[in-house]
Amino acid sequence: MNTASMNKSQYYLDLERQYGAFNYKPLPVVLDRGQGVFLWDVTGKRFYDFLSAYSAVNQGHCHPRIVKAMVEQCQKLTLTSRAFHNNLLGEFEKYICNYFGYDRVLPMNTGVEGGETALKLSRRWGYEKKGIPDGQAKIIVAEGNFWGRTVAAISASTDPDSYSGFGPYLPGFVKIPYNDTAALAEAVKDPHVCAYMVEPIQGEAGVVIPDVGYLKKCYDICKAANVLFVVDEIQTGLARTGKMLACDHEDVKPDILILGKALSGGTMPVSAVLTSDEIMLSLKPGQHGSTYGGNPLACAVSMEALQVLLDENLADNAEKMGNILREKLAAIQSPLIQGVRGKGLLNAIVIKPYGDGKTAYDVCLALMENGLLAKQTHGDIIRFACPLTITEEQVLECCGIIEKTILELA
Repeated sequence: MNTASMNKSQYYLDLERQYGAFNYKPLPVVLDRGQGVFLWDVTGKRFYDFLSAYSAVNQGHCHPRIVKAMVEQCQKLTLTSRAFHNNLLGEFEKYICNYFGYDRVLPMNTGVEGGETALKLSRRWGYEKKGIPDGQAKIIVAEGNFWGRTVAAISASTDPDSYSGFGPYLPGFVKIPYNDTAALAEAVKDPHVCAYMVEPIQGEAGVVIPDVGYLKKCYDICKAANVLFVVDEIQTGLARTGKMLACDHEDVKPDILILGKALSGGTMPVSAVLTSDEIMLSLKPGQHGSTYGGNPLACAVSMEALQVLLDENLADNAEKMGNILREKLAAIQSPLIQGVRGKGLLNAIVIKPYGDGKTAYDVCLALMENGLLAKQTHGDIIRFACPLTITEEQVLECCGIIEKTILELA
């Protein structure tokens, strides 16, 4: 990068450093344009996007159909609040319920709000339907989980980076090992347990994939114990893993399904919680909501974003391209790569520390210099999650960039 380009980027980096909070450690790249699988920085350099905003951009950056739906709705009506009805909320509710086969949906904004909604629904069901004494409901979560950083989310977390220094924590969470059905079977014996909330694949933990059959066994255990099976598909859902939902790989239908991220194709925050009449109708007016939840702009955008996934067969493409990606990554001969894992286009490589204490973050810096943007998690893992619109030719080019980078560093 030449001096003029560096100075242009540095201007924006300095602004953030002077006026922003230090709650993220981004790569030193300043982006100003995206299209499909590509991003461009303020200097005009093009990159392959291998993060997709943590799987929020499954349909590719600025998908023309999604942008068109957004612009058209922006020119008519964006927000009414739920104090009034709008002409798109019911249409969206019908569309998404039919899409996933549920009775009812509660739309919110962010993924963490979806998680909070699922917790409240689970507790209310526990009190009203299971007969748990008031204030004593418990929700089982898996160690290594990540669904946000609200006080409830960090109270459920086992990651010190998320929860340290923010106590006191919310009670009512029981933490068990991930991918351990015996631990779940023991935990649900407690009559005060109302739900088990779990990710089909733990994304933030480093694309941790459970044993085949794990989700089905969890579902059966929960059903036998009269415990709700709550699945967080915010990152794994919407065609990312080669099926519309990761649960579809095992033909499991959660009692409560949480969606977010790519529900808007990366254009705005939209999340949704889908469930049955019995569970959803426990909520009464004033007991849960959001000013922006279910706004007409979000409804228009989400319906188009979901339709794009179907029309462009993005789940099938994720399955095919993911197989090619993992095959090529596994063929890289380097001691730096200690493992390759994934499903569909949610993948990761495990990096062995190298040089003078260098880690996966340094590999990401080198990938950036070579034209591919990815981000490390937990120091030794790099998650690869490109837009699902990627072609085979592009996958092969990206694998070439990754191999070139790894071999240069080794």
